[in-house]
Amino acid sequence: EVQLVESGGGLVQAGGSLRLSCQASGFTFDDYAIGWFRQAPGKERELVATITNIGTSTTYADSVKGRFTISRDNAKNTVYLQMNSLKPEDTAVYYCNVKITSWSGVIDYWGQGTQVTVSS
Repeated sequence: EVQLVESGGGLVQAGGSLRLSCQASGFTFDDYAIGWFRQAPGKERELVATITNIGTSTTYADSVKGRFTISRDNAKNTVYLQMNSLKPEDTAVYYCNVKITSWSGVIDYWGQGTQVTVSS
């Protein structure tokens, strides 16, 4: 069974930092790219960052470039999101995601999410 478990969220003041973790299990971790998404109240879920299966390439939403860094440790089956210079508009529930291809197509798996709240 594929499982993704996020942790590391919390309440932080603007300008502060947090590091989120996504612990994965139930699939061959180093075969798959991983993404971090976020969803603020009343808004659609949006892509924040992605990392390829062995971490050689990353992408970021324009809104977080230069402030957030995605990384992974394949020995620990874990992906991280280091968030610096946080802004109130970064407040959201953050989710990690993996897209796994099966005989029936591509299946999206999500964790339960971790709340990040940035106070002004």
